[in-house]
Amino acid sequence: MTMEENMNKVFFIFMIIGVPLSIIGSIFNWNYIFMFFIYCVTLISLANYIRRSTESLSVVVGPTAGGLLNATFGNAAEIIISFFALSKGLNTIVISSITGAVLVNLLFASGISMIVGGIRFKKQKFSVFKTRHNTSLLMFAIIVTFVLPFIFAKRLDDKDMQVLSTSFAIVMLTIYLLALLFKLVTHKGIFTGNAEENGEEPEWGKKKAIVVLGLATIVLAYISEKLVGTIEPVGAALGWSHVFIGIIVVAIVGSAAEYVSAIAMAYNNRMDVMVEISIGSTVQTAMFVAPILVLFSYLYDFLPLVFNTAEMIAMILAALMTVTVVNDGDSNWFEGVLLVGTYIAIGFSFYLL
Repeated sequence: MTMEENMNKVFFIFMIIGVPLSIIGSIFNWNYIFMFFIYCVTLISLANYIRRSTESLSVVVGPTAGGLLNATFGNAAEIIISFFALSKGLNTIVISSITGAVLVNLLFASGISMIVGGIRFKKQKFSVFKTRHNTSLLMFAIIVTFVLPFIFAKRLDDKDMQVLSTSFAIVMLTIYLLALLFKLVTHKGIFTGNAEENGEEPEWGKKKAIVVLGLATIVLAYISEKLVGTIEPVGAALGWSHVFIGIIVVAIVGSAAEYVSAIAMAYNNRMDVMVEISIGSTVQTAMFVAPILVLFSYLYDFLPLVFNTAEMIAMILAALMTVTVVNDGDSNWFEGVLLVGTYIAIGFSFYLL
């Protein structure tokens, strides 16, 4: 039995136990701290089922439609949790969760994956060409989506900042769609393999994958709403700030599907896929998730693309460290330790803020 199969069994157990407890606990108003952690574990297990069903459908429908599916559902947990947080006016948590997703994918997911893979294999190699393409897109996404609005924010009033954030969101969404067109259509032979040529078989059939995807998304949406409802009392009881909850808790729960998949890929020495997941998920957060949340926030209290100085420095540091580690085309367990250590240090720092 492979590592991924073992992890899927664990997630199945979490889901079987977590979903009924989440529903019963919310009806009978069980202790909110206990329910907060039950909701988190259950959402992680559901995100894994969304990932598996999406991957199965991607193989069935082909790389182009599959790429669009991954773009839509790959960050489903993160987006749905953020939607409910926006509806309750928790903008600080939403903006911090974007920072957290960047840190989790670049430092935690990549680091743990390199440690797990590096213990099993002395040195793991991946394509320098694909990696440099991904890191170039990463730096572009970080600079344009996060750094530029940060620079101009201090000289703009709220109205102008709303116009600027909306403009950036539209531009980044457009570029992201064009990046999918470039990677999956016009240059798919360079950046992606053909599933049939690689002998890739879907885990589930089309009908089963659609049913699982639909049910998992519905239940995830229900539990996400309940989770958001416990954030403020849990934060007050445990002394957690909204920034810490967004950067650490919400980000880890929302990005669970990505880092679980990345760890499994590294364990099987599929490092090109691991790098694609960790960096690609970050690019998706910056160019797809963040703009979607900005536009969606027009329904409630507008969410400007403005991060505090600590968040901005943390994201830039994470991007630079990732580029430095992966651009040589190989990795080992100690490089993973460096990334995870940086993530822990940053997380502890935000806890103290």
